[in-house]
Amino acid sequence: MASKNNLLIVVIRVLLAISLFGSVYWQVSDRMMHNLFRPSEYFSYFTITSCLLTAVVLTLSAIQLTRGQAETKLLSLSRLTMAVSMVIVGVIYNALLRGGDPDPRDVGYAWPVLPNEVVHTYGPILIFIEWMLTRTTIALQIKQAFWVLVYPLAWLGFSIIRGIITGWWPYWFIDPKYGIGTQATWIVVIAVMFSVLALGFIPAQKALAKR
Repeated sequence: MASKNNLLIVVIRVLLAISLFGSVYWQVSDRMMHNLFRPSEYFSYFTITSCLLTAVVLTLSAIQLTRGQAETKLLSLSRLTMAVSMVIVGVIYNALLRGGDPDPRDVGYAWPVLPNEVVHTYGPILIFIEWMLTRTTIALQIKQAFWVLVYPLAWLGFSIIRGIITGWWPYWFIDPKYGIGTQATWIVVIAVMFSVLALGFIPAQKALAKR
């Protein structure tokens, strides 16, 4: 059973997972009501896959704590990966995508405000805080930070193959119509952002845990 000191962490993780799942459900149901739900596109956005995976990781980590079991290295790396991914989601959306031109097929449609803010702003902030304030059972090493690149690179490979086949791209900065140079530059910049954040998240968490 979880100790009293862990119950608060369990509650926080469960609430965060519910808020992410709930926000995705809200968006999906709202678009279905307006006959604008395109599942193959919606679930291809990095934001959505990150939210769903983060919710799963948070749920699994909460279950581990509830059972009083030590967090595995894989789960710790998954938590790190999703914390970094959600921070990237928040930064990229608010810096590059907020207020952008809507899809021509969605003219006249407005996304529900609250779930949009949860997945792009509030969620990333809270998940960053949760990572920093809850130490991993197994101390992660700096060299393990680069494992966080596996998920975004897999998503990128899928998105490029899908884009070539269908002509649809989830984000303008990976669309080759803006130039292969622009596409490559943004891919490198975002990969560097992932690496830098992961390299910073591990020692920062350790430093806070010591206090």
